Amino acid sequence: MSTPIVDLQGIVTRFGDLLVHDGLELKVERGDIVSLIGGSGSGKTTLLRHLIGLTAPVSGTVMMFGEPLLSGAQHEQRARRRRFGVLFQQGALFSALNVSQNIAFPLRELRVASQAEIDALVLRKLAMVELEPAHALLMPSELSGGMIKRVALARALALEPELLLLDEPTAGLDPDLSLSFVELIRSLHRRLHLTIVLVTHDIDTLMALSTKVAVLADRKIVSCAPVEETIALDHPFVSRFFKAVIDRRRIAPVAGVQD
Repeated sequence: MSTPIVDLQGIVTRFGDLLVHDGLELKVERGDIVSLIGGSGSGKTTLLRHLIGLTAPVSGTVMMFGEPLLSGAQHEQRARRRRFGVLFQQGALFSALNVSQNIAFPLRELRVASQAEIDALVLRKLAMVELEPAHALLMPSELSGGMIKRVALARALALEPELLLLDEPTAGLDPDLSLSFVELIRSLHRRLHLTIVLVTHDIDTLMALSTKVAVLADRKIVSCAPVEETIALDHPFVSRFFKAVIDRRRIAPVAGVQD
């Protein structure tokens, strides 16, 4: 059996007297697209921050690529972090840097390429997210919401990661832009052989992308299973979350008879 890309073991997270995660377990296998869902305040964003390494749980272990995320010397941790990219919810572009400089930022910070190589990589990443070379000189204030998402995705891919962590990737996009962005993510997953973990509350995004859905409820992952198995799960949160999907399926046969 292959080593999971992500393996959360016995995660306990507490803020003062507030217990957020209590012995949480989650495995993400190579090639999966796992959507993390949960109610407001359930700790989805906190869990994502643990995966990125911005915060650490009170107890338990965050394993990435078969190794504890925060173990080893600084250069070992840096090498581990280079293997994943992050797309933040609002893009989190640096407002004082243009598109090219935003995408190049991780490459320059880690000093992994020459200027000529960086320039070539920026153009390649722009093409990868279906943007034009002319967009490289635009400032974030000149970009539409959809373009901001694509530039942020290009930056997340700058170091050619194996794992992508996406926080509400389609939030704030109208339906057409959301659909095209989902198609882009799906295409990149296939072409680059990525593993993806995304936090989302959007059912259409989840249904279109997920190979598995991880349900965060009762301070634990109560299920991590394919979409159809998750929809059938007997749990109050799951029933509420997928209510629209379940209702559509109940109505469809009736509509068919009326036709």
